[in-house]
Order: sequence, then structure tokens, then C-alpha cells
Amino acid sequence: MTTDLARTPDVADLIAALPEGVDQPPMQTDELASYLARLALRPIPTGRLSRFWILSSLQAKVAAAYLAWWLRKGFVSKEKAAAALNETHLKAALELLGSMSYLRGAVMKMGQTLANLPNVVPQEFVEALKVLHFEAPPMHFSLLRELVHAELGGEVEELFAEFDTEAFAAASLGQVHRARLHDGREVAVKIQYPNIARSIHADLANMAAVLTPMRLTGGWANLREQFDDIRTMLDQEMDYVQEAAMQERARALFDDNDRIVVPAVHQELSSERVLTTDLLVGQHLPAFLADSPSQADRDHFGQLLVNSTFRLMYRGEMCYADPHPGNYLFLGDGRLGLLDFGCIAKLDGDQAEYTRLAGRAMREGGATMDELVAQSTNSKDVSELTPEHRQLIIDLCDWLWIPMRHSGPFDFADPDYFQRGVDLTTEVMRKRYTQSRPVNTWFNRLFYGVRAMLHHLGARADMRAAEERECSLGPVIPE
Repeated sequence: MTTDLARTPDVADLIAALPEGVDQPPMQTDELASYLARLALRPIPTGRLSRFWILSSLQAKVAAAYLAWWLRKGFVSKEKAAAALNETHLKAALELLGSMSYLRGAVMKMGQTLANLPNVVPQEFVEALKVLHFEAPPMHFSLLRELVHAELGGEVEELFAEFDTEAFAAASLGQVHRARLHDGREVAVKIQYPNIARSIHADLANMAAVLTPMRLTGGWANLREQFDDIRTMLDQEMDYVQEAAMQERARALFDDNDRIVVPAVHQELSSERVLTTDLLVGQHLPAFLADSPSQADRDHFGQLLVNSTFRLMYRGEMCYADPHPGNYLFLGDGRLGLLDFGCIAKLDGDQAEYTRLAGRAMREGGATMDELVAQSTNSKDVSELTPEHRQLIIDLCDWLWIPMRHSGPFDFADPDYFQRGVDLTTEVMRKRYTQSRPVNTWFNRLFYGVRAMLHHLGARADMRAAEERECSLGPVIPE
């Protein structure tokens, strides 16, 4: 099976890629296509039991597919067993795509995360789940029209000169429509899925139930603190008023010379569940790569991505915790567009100091490094950790800092570099060294997500120069 990795395949591509003459996948291919089409007319399931049942059924289907492969592999050659394993990966990925597209919310966010991390899941999963970034099946506008009316106090035909009822992007919490204002400006209107808050709260309640046995362990208090932080962040992501404020804060950090643009918010056409912004026209990562860009263009946009990350962190005191291909736009004039500011961790007070402590530890090591390790693991002192635990956290930090210690552009396309990070993180999880400062959840999403973006882009970027430049400047105090 061959796949064009320069672009994101759609569902038709995935179905066409299924080899002939093999067992049908758990969900028939023609059924999958029609199932995804029907999703547009189906409300999101919100009940705890219904969502838990769907996930349990999905787990059983995926497990059955791999069990069937395991039973067959002993009776065929190694080559045929390897081919069958690839086919099984694809079958499981198609099942995941269908169920995650239906459930949306926190479940789809998990799929987006998996799709953005190379070497973590089979490549077939990555290629299938990439559509969740910006090509998830949208809901039919008839299911959203009343929400727009309730939020903005009028019909779309009255509020906008033109409004395209076909969404051009859809993701975990909402979908985006093109529209034109009465003054002629083109805008993007993001509309939250009806009842998505209930679905996320149901997922969190199910997760809390799964974690209940952890109450008897010594790490429960810290785990509960991390869980509550995730709940707070998801609630924040569902508040488009908060997102609009973060987007305007980020927009003020960049000027024309930066070659980085954040769309302006139209407050009069925005609310808690509707967000209207200027429309940016460009390419997402798969389309950009499909045009076979030069290495110079890859490096140019990679550097802009790095610059934006540290500008937001140090000057804006913002952790842009959702860096995936759907949230970056490569504009034809060489600028980089930043989208979606719902998942932002504000780095004020102790968190801002913690961020700068990491920078000092990277440069100084020694006692400063020990202080960082203690704070990172939510410990009073590094002596509370075993030598193995301490060293593993230091090794993970060293891996993160390799590009920032490197003089000149660092080659993020190097597969060995990213694999090392995957191996270290796997070891941390295997040894259950999960006690952590809650904000690390968002730092990890940022650090891994940015490196994954640069890896997929095949870019070389000077992370050291960008970090040193932005860290040397004080934060911008919003007016």
C-alpha cells in the first residue's frame, strides 16, 4: 500500500487504498462513506452512558481486528503477516475516524493529538485521523441556525450580506463558515456545536469514574489537580468570549515586520458560542506540502512558527497549547497565519516565573536545574525523587532543549530526534512518574506539537536565537 504523505487523504482516498481480496474491515467501506455523510444530520450524543457505550463498542471492534490478525499471522509468511498488519492498522483507523467524528468534543481532540505526533501510533492512524484537524464531517447548518439566532439576535440573512451555509472547516468543538459583511469584508464565522458542553462534561465524568481507583494511591491529590486543570481549560475553550479576548491579546503582539498575522475579531458579531473574525486565505500544512515547496520556503515558515511560539510565551505570557496543522495557515505572500486561541494557558504570576526558571535552568544547570525538576514534578525538593526519576526528567528536559542549545538552524526533519522524545516520554509513563505541575499538561502539548509541526514541515529553524531574543524582553502589559 502506498500513500502520498505530502497531503492529507480524504475518506475516499482511504477507502480506495484498501487492498483488494482481503477481509472487509469491521465497518464496510461503503457503509463508512455513507455513515460519515449522515453525521451531518445527527446531533452530538451527550449522555454519559451513550458516549461510554460508543467508545466501548469501538474498543471492542478495534481489539477484534487485531486479534484476527494475531490468529492469522502464524499461518502465513512474514511478508504476508506484515501486509496484513498494515491492513489491520487501516481498518482500525477507519473505525476510529468514524466514531471520533460522531462523538466530537474531547474524544476528537484526542484524535487530533494522535494525528499530530509522528512515531506514536501507526502511520495509517496518523493519515486517517489528520482529517480531524480541519476536515471532520460538519453538521448540517439546519442544526446550527437556531443557535446563531439565539446568540446574535437575528437571522444570518439579516446579520450578514452573504453567508455560506456549507462549512469550510469543522473540528472538535465547532465548525467555520465563510460570510461577507455588509461593508464588503470577508469573514470567518465559527459556530459551536449545540450541546457540545454537555458532551465534554459527560466525557470528563466518565474519565473521573475510570480514575476513581487512583483515590487510594499517594499521587491522587496531584492527579486530581491535573484533572481539574484540564476541566478548566476545556470549559475555557467552549467560551468564545474568552477566546476572542486571547485572540486580540495575541494580535497586538505582532506587526507587519514579523510576517505573522492573527485575524481581527468582530465583537459585534461574536458571543459566547459564535466567533466572527477576518477571513485569512491560505493553505494548511498538507496542501502546502502537496505543492512541493523548496527547502527555503519550508525553513522560512518553520522560523515564523518558532518566532510566534516564543513571542506568545514570553511577550504575551501565553502558552499556545493547541499547535496542530489546522491552526496554522501558510499565506501566499509569505506570512504565517495563527488561528484558534481557545486553548491558551495564561502564564501570569507563578507560571510566568516557572517559564523563565526553565530558561535559566537550560543555561545554568546545577542547582537551578534541581529547582526546575522539583517544581516540574510538584515536589518540595528534588531529594523527594529517586535518582532514576530525577535523571529521567533531566534527560527529557535535555531533549527538549537540544534545538535551543544548537547554534544556528536546527534540522527538525531528523527522525531520530523526535523518536528520542517519544522514547523518553514512554519511559516516564511506563514508570508512572506522572506527578507534575498542572501547567505542564499545556507546555507538553505546546512543546511536542511545535516540534511535530516542524518535523512534518521538514524545516530547519533557529530556535535558540528566537528563544534568546524573546526571553530578553519583558512581557507586553495589555492596556
